[in-house]
Amino acid sequence: MEKVIIQLGTLTCPSCMQKIEQAIKKEDGVAKVKVLFNASKVKVELDSSVTDAVIIQQTIKKLGYTVENTKTKELS
Repeated sequence: MEKVIIQLGTLTCPSCMQKIEQAIKKEDGVAKVKVLFNASKVKVELDSSVTDAVIIQQTIKKLGYTVENTKTKELS
């Protein structure tokens, strides 16, 4: 399992947060997802043998949001 933290451009409304969460939850290999509205961050726990940070970034970008920075950490 990996933990991915993605810094987004500014989120303008709570419905943006819900839209992103729902889209990421649909990706295979995603165990948990949490969007932090005030911080404009997305925290994702995923199975790195199924998906990765790049796929999550692409999902966010397809929705029309900006990805500014991504950090990945291996979970034990």
